Amino acid sequence: MSVRIGTYNLHGLRDSRPELIKTITALRADVLCVQEMPKFGRWRARRRALADAAGMRLATPGRIGGVAVLTGPGVRVLEARGHALRVFLGLEARGLAVAVVEAGGTRLAVGSLHLDLSHPARMYHVAEAMALMERAAAPYGAAIVLGGDLNEQPHQPVWRYLTRRLADACAPGPGEGGPTFPAGRPSARIDGLFVTPGTRVVSCGTAAGVADPAAASDHLPVLAELRFGRAAGPESGTGGRAGPISP
Repeated sequence: MSVRIGTYNLHGLRDSRPELIKTITALRADVLCVQEMPKFGRWRARRRALADAAGMRLATPGRIGGVAVLTGPGVRVLEARGHALRVFLGLEARGLAVAVVEAGGTRLAVGSLHLDLSHPARMYHVAEAMALMERAAAPYGAAIVLGGDLNEQPHQPVWRYLTRRLADACAPGPGEGGPTFPAGRPSARIDGLFVTPGTRVVSCGTAAGVADPAAASDHLPVLAELRFGRAAGPESGTGGRAGPISP
């Protein structure tokens, strides 16, 4: 059984809320990593209201770093935490939201991450995040899925660091690995999903065909359909060839 997992930078809910809700709903994700969720001014209520409107559940607590994990119907949350990452003087506070879930008969440790524009901070935080993900996954024997806005492209060090440990679910191929930013005229691939090696990627791509993505956020969402462990079958591995995903 496959699991639909996505990542999406929501641009602080500064764009059209109706279009954002349409976009999230159209993804039909079982689990969605989100960045730039509200951090101030009734942030708890605003986060819950957005999740409810899109037919999802806010799985992770806290507001550090503006990151969160949302879950869809039928997904069981086993554990959920928010982690503060190292503070760098003069830079925005960053965090990692992690939910250990059971979806499609598989246990997954799903993390949402938003890295800084500063290269040294990005490198430090991605190593911190990987250690936290491994620590969350181990007690449950869970596969890891890390999604986020890396503020970096695949040829750069943070992306290379991650792909030495995890697999890039949208590894470039025909119709895949497309740019995610800016949503109106995407030219840079800075949002990604990284999965435990051996995961079968049924499909992965930017969900550019849903609603009006440029009105919803300044990023495009990325969505993958994944199969894990025994359910993955003999063709396990990354490199599905789905192209852009639409509902």
